[in-house]
Amino acid sequence: MDVKISPSWKEHLSDEFTKPYFLNLVEFVKNEYSDQTIYPPGKEIFRAFDLTAFDQVKVVILGQDPYHGPKQANGLAFSVRDGIPMPPSLVNIFKEIKNEFGKELPPNGNLERWAKQGVLLLNATLTVKARQAGSHQKKGWEEFTDSVIHHLSEEKEELVFMLWGAYAQKKGAIIDESKHLVLKSPHPSPFSADRGFFGNEHFKKANEYLKEKGKEEIDW
Repeated sequence: MDVKISPSWKEHLSDEFTKPYFLNLVEFVKNEYSDQTIYPPGKEIFRAFDLTAFDQVKVVILGQDPYHGPKQANGLAFSVRDGIPMPPSLVNIFKEIKNEFGKELPPNGNLERWAKQGVLLLNATLTVKARQAGSHQKKGWEEFTDSVIHHLSEEKEELVFMLWGAYAQKKGAIIDESKHLVLKSPHPSPFSADRGFFGNEHFKKANEYLKEKGKEEIDW
């Protein structure tokens, strides 16, 4: 079937699109969008892939679900649209960046600027029902995003993976740590940020690694 995903990713993931789980997932998602309020908007489901081509990926930040509040989700993990208040986890991400680099919190939480620099902002589940966190889990998205992580780990070298919280760390267990930098810490959620997310220096460590490998650093 023809999935509307950027060509750079399509060639690496094309085998997934004919597997039974993915065909079932497409049917489920189509039905949900037809009579429910689902986030993000349909044309933004694969936005993380559209903004960060396979060949351009330098850093992968792994999230879980899209935001499930009105006008929040924009297809990028942890990111919100311009003009939408930053959720607490995103505020804490920028607090950590301020601690590391002395940069003030930005005026908005739209992380498109990161994506365009090679940061793949990947949620494990790419859609969600309005106001129902986790509502599209275990429908097939996790298998698809596992394949994304596998292809990145196997076919690329010297990437930085940021795995925040137990869920991301379990999902990232397939990453080959002999050829990539894998950074792990508690999640930036207010419930866990004080237990090791603050002070993890992940953004500084990522840039040091990229510089060491001759790659351009990220302007966080």
